[in-house]
Amino acid sequence: MTLTATEPLSTLLRDGSKAEHTSAEGSSFMSVMLEGRISPEGYTAYLLRLQRVYTALESVARRLDGDPIASAVIDPALERSAALAADLDHWAGPDWREIALESPATQRYVERIEASSSWGGLFVAHHYTRYLGDLSGGQAIGRILGRAYGLETTTGVEFYAFDAIAKPKPYKDAYRARLDALPLDGAERQRILDEVKVVFGLNEAVFSELSADLDRWTR
Repeated sequence: MTLTATEPLSTLLRDGSKAEHTSAEGSSFMSVMLEGRISPEGYTAYLLRLQRVYTALESVARRLDGDPIASAVIDPALERSAALAADLDHWAGPDWREIALESPATQRYVERIEASSSWGGLFVAHHYTRYLGDLSGGQAIGRILGRAYGLETTTGVEFYAFDAIAKPKPYKDAYRARLDALPLDGAERQRILDEVKVVFGLNEAVFSELSADLDRWTR
């Protein structure tokens, strides 16, 4: 059944993807990481995957700059690739770019991000799922990891520090308002929701891949 254009898009995306969101968050790797028991090597493996994902997201954002749909959410203040590079410098040293990453799940995710450049609405789905999630839970995760690794500053967990966004809640409210103002018909809204569900599945696949090596990464 084709959706109507009456329900706010932000509400539709949140409520329509709850099952996929919950499933993606339930990975063994994430559970152990939130307990502060992932080794630095395991955390580095996680960061390497994120670095590829965010490099792709921000590359596509450059291509879609000025797109009537994607431009509603694109904002350099959200970008994470530089923070991830700094974190990898901390955990893996300056030669981290030479580390070979064998991650089919990450490759599939990056390819899907690249494909989202075909329509701004698809990119919105990827942007919303990653960045709004980072703003919603990232600060808490950063504090957990900071304590677990004995970090006195955000060095090593820069990924979770949004220095350019003073107050996350008002920012998220404004972000959702921009989503809701997009002039989309029911079929387009459904297409974005479907892509959000796909994105959660791609994230879950990355976590499943990491969970397969949990025994050697749990401290």
